Amino acid sequence: MTKGGRPGAADQAPLHLAVQYACDDPGPPSRPQVRRWVRAAAPGGGEFTVRFVGEAEGRALNRDFRDRDYATNVLSFPYADDPPAGDLVVCLPVVDREARAQRKALRDHFAHMIVHGILHLQGYDHETGPEDAERMEAREREILAAFRIADPY
Repeated sequence: MTKGGRPGAADQAPLHLAVQYACDDPGPPSRPQVRRWVRAAAPGGGEFTVRFVGEAEGRALNRDFRDRDYATNVLSFPYADDPPAGDLVVCLPVVDREARAQRKALRDHFAHMIVHGILHLQGYDHETGPEDAERMEAREREILAAFRIADPY
């Protein structure tokens, strides 16, 4: 423990994170910023890849894995539960359009999408019922508030 009884880096569970930039779209968050958001959403550690993609790749993945022929903001592909592991795909143009339409800072919307996806990779699900959605959204709000990001809902 560090001074004041707060956990320090040495006290945290291992986090293995790869960040990939697979498109030329401007504006993705930096690797250190992505790591901070992932760490906050997965304090128990895990093994994750966050891949930033363009519209064509986002659409192809959504079509091939979810039978939905459009690009979506974030896709999660879980591989293991303990420790959690999986891939997160973030579609830059979709997140950018959503941020503009919702009048949110792009950085804040990226944070929300990454936190949201990392929670999915840990078993949170907002589509299984209202109680599960409420639980997931409450956790998102808590994590984002620590970054001084307003309630995304």
